[in-house]
Amino acid sequence: MASLPSIPDVFPPPADGAVDVLFIAGEHSGDEHAARVIADLLRRNPRLRVAAFGGQEMRSAGAQLLFDMTGFSVVGLFEVLVHYGFYRKLFARVLDWIDRHRPRLICFVDYPGFNLRLAASMKQTGMSRKGGGEISLCFYISPQIWAWKAGRRFKMERTLDSVGAIFPFEVECYRDTKIPVRFVGHPFADTGHTLSACYAKDAPVLLLPGSRPKAVRRIFPALLAAWRVFLEKRPAGQDAVVLHPGEPVLGVLRECLAHFPDLERNVRLVPHGGEQLAASAVLTSSGTMSLDLALAGVPGAVVYLANPLTWFVGRRIVKGVSYLGIANILLGRPAWPEYLQDAATPDALAARLAACMDDPAVVRAAQDDATELRAMLGGEIEGGTSAADWLLEWLPAGG
Repeated sequence: MASLPSIPDVFPPPADGAVDVLFIAGEHSGDEHAARVIADLLRRNPRLRVAAFGGQEMRSAGAQLLFDMTGFSVVGLFEVLVHYGFYRKLFARVLDWIDRHRPRLICFVDYPGFNLRLAASMKQTGMSRKGGGEISLCFYISPQIWAWKAGRRFKMERTLDSVGAIFPFEVECYRDTKIPVRFVGHPFADTGHTLSACYAKDAPVLLLPGSRPKAVRRIFPALLAAWRVFLEKRPAGQDAVVLHPGEPVLGVLRECLAHFPDLERNVRLVPHGGEQLAASAVLTSSGTMSLDLALAGVPGAVVYLANPLTWFVGRRIVKGVSYLGIANILLGRPAWPEYLQDAATPDALAARLAACMDDPAVVRAAQDDATELRAMLGGEIEGGTSAADWLLEWLPAGG
């Protein structure tokens, strides 16, 4: 628990006396996606009062940041149980703030374990429209019900007013419910969004262990061990770049790197500030960045190591999904080989890096896969409706 921040008894009141739209995101990817929506909303209506339980990207976009929720997110049964008391307190404080200040619209951004429970509590307490109140509840970035926990859609139908989907096929997943679901475009398919990387043969290798500190602590040493094996067989001077979202992940990266002093001159820790990086290959965790890099045509592999208990339980809960990486799930094949748990050995990962850098067929396949993925995510949005347009439709009049 020492790594978790303290939760104030009362979060700050609205800076402008009231809130039109409240965003709630618990991870860095959700913070980034929501920030683009907030910027779009404020371009359309600069007088909107926007607040957020999220991160620094939403603050930069113009929202009042009430509490930074992006630096301590965890995933997995064991991890959640260990920190249950913290999340229970956070949940109660957020719900209390909503009850005190009554935003007109709440946009939940991904993070379904927390956000869907919050929506259910708002219905039970009569705050939301589905509970007889006045607060509209919208969910941006649909939970991956096509991969697991498909039954969530019925809970969402009972508590939410609308869902904004980022994959065209997700709309069909809700056909047996009455909840309005709209495809509002994928953030990476937006022509105004620059991907984090592009492919270049002689560029550095990217090592991306993720944005959750606990996951980074497990995955980054495996990536460094593989990088060491890879360098033993390569000419001197090859560099690796590690993108990070800032503290506390940066502190974890430095701790891990300190155990590999021979690699410090070949590994650069670079803040993820939105600038585009050229990369020749990548080893990445299974999060949002894996899809980002796949869309950019950078060859690589997905690496994931979970707590053994989480892994054991998860493999028995998740049915009908053969892959962990989103790009592989969408394509229906292991376009990016996945090295999970015991399979993530230094020798295996180093061999994959070598293939990505030395085999032209691997590079061509990555480019072809990127083209296919971009076509899948670039579906025509209904009536040209962006995520901002969709949210404005659900913003109650007045205020």
